[in-house]
Amino acid sequence: MKLKSKIIKEGLERMPHRALLYATGIHPSDMDKPFIGVATSFTDLIPGHIGMRDLERFIEKGVHSGGGTPFFFGIPGICDGIAMGHKGMHYSLASRELIADMIETIAEAHCLDGLVLLTNCDKITPGMLMASARLDIPSIVVTAGPMMGGHYKGKRLNLTSDTFEAIGKFKRGLIKEEDLKGLEMCACPGAGSCQGMYTANTMACITESLGMSLPGCASMPAVTASKRRIAFESGMRIVNLVKKNLTPRKIMTKNAFDNAIRVDLALGGSTNTVLHIPAIANEAKVKLSIETFDLLSKTTPHIANMIPSGQHFMEDLYYAGGIPAVLNRLRNLLKSSPTVAGLDIKKIAESAEIYDEDVIRPLSKAYHKEGGIAILKGNLAPDGAVIKQTAVSEKMLAFKGSARVFDSEESAMEAILKGSIKAGEVIVIRYEGPKGGPGMREMLSPTSAITGMGLNDSVALITDGRFSGGTRGPCIGHISPEAMEGGVIAVVQEGDIISIDIKKRKLTLEVPDEEIQKRLSQWKQPKPKIKKGYLSRYARLVSSAASGAIMS
Repeated sequence: MKLKSKIIKEGLERMPHRALLYATGIHPSDMDKPFIGVATSFTDLIPGHIGMRDLERFIEKGVHSGGGTPFFFGIPGICDGIAMGHKGMHYSLASRELIADMIETIAEAHCLDGLVLLTNCDKITPGMLMASARLDIPSIVVTAGPMMGGHYKGKRLNLTSDTFEAIGKFKRGLIKEEDLKGLEMCACPGAGSCQGMYTANTMACITESLGMSLPGCASMPAVTASKRRIAFESGMRIVNLVKKNLTPRKIMTKNAFDNAIRVDLALGGSTNTVLHIPAIANEAKVKLSIETFDLLSKTTPHIANMIPSGQHFMEDLYYAGGIPAVLNRLRNLLKSSPTVAGLDIKKIAESAEIYDEDVIRPLSKAYHKEGGIAILKGNLAPDGAVIKQTAVSEKMLAFKGSARVFDSEESAMEAILKGSIKAGEVIVIRYEGPKGGPGMREMLSPTSAITGMGLNDSVALITDGRFSGGTRGPCIGHISPEAMEGGVIAVVQEGDIISIDIKKRKLTLEVPDEEIQKRLSQWKQPKPKIKKGYLSRYARLVSSAASGAIMS
């Protein structure tokens, strides 16, 4: 084995280095073994991560059993649900870059031979994948698993429908105050990432489909014996990957990204993947535009109807066969690609079994003929905008309405809860993009309030911000260029007519070109909302959402 760690542990001049390593308590026999970094995002702050201490033990056992020496180091995490709807959400997407940078820093400074990446939630998983691709040292990902469904009065609960959307239902008088407390206490029963195909679980499925985690890992519920075993197996496997020098860029090829996008589309996954997959591909030196999502969507049926837009939970997907079963359904659309398991992705697909024909439908009986995501363009979004089309009712696939314009999420939320938004209107939330937010906040609070108040079949929402994986309905995000860059969304005026045609992939501001150009010539960039600290630096360096909101 050509071990990178030899740089810090061999030769006379490395005597001080060895002395410091021995101070950690390792045995002299460990010096000849691969040094494996275990990047763990354990925290008491995130339900998806509170069970990681247990998984760390089993990863450690696996690394030792495989013949490696494990070293644990911590990586921060943000719970998007807790950060939602206030200043905290500015930091969520921005934290992805910090996570990648931190793993790079530790791995390079300590000359690690391989990495086990223990993750679960929204920006942490893509940040870790970005780091693995950038470093290109053998790596394997362990996602800590989804939360089980909650239960209240005989009904199975999930976070979005039964908390965020419950706020709007309460405002309409559809829920009693005593039941709000019951939902609050029961919707999230314990450890794990939120129960549906939200961003965290979508990214877990993407990771497995890319070939970066072992088969079955993505949908395997948190705090189960199976999850412990796959953590152990991953710890053993990383040593083998080091021996074979099977690195992330050999796994995350263009074929792998195409396969992962198809799985995303078949599952109706979170629109946040349109930010994360291009960002990971960029680190892997793979060219991938957002148009790839739209191109593949037209030939990838939507075969799993997961919450929030469907009825199935992650545990249902697991018991139906998990991602290997989804791969089996898509096997004729997949391209050959290696995985950390040592098997080609097509081999995994061919050997998988499907145990529930409704949870993972045959292609001929798909829920929708096209995949979950569509990319819209037009004079309002010349560089593109994103919508989860499988979460939109047939009635709203084509819609025209008058603009209600808000320069922040808070002002839009206030108007929605006051009942001042009416049928036939298009809510425009701007200056919430990567630069303008800064940090491109998720809009789950306003979109859930719209749904809860029964307006998602008569009101649309567009934004240069983004949406939670829990969003459903005619909600269009990632409008590029964003308002802070002088995009057309910056000059939309109250009462302007906006036309949406999802089937034709069109998003149009029904205002003459001459008038738009006149408004743009008079537009002045507003002062930044945040003028100091990390977010100020982030705003100066981050790219457009159309290229993955990456930092240069």
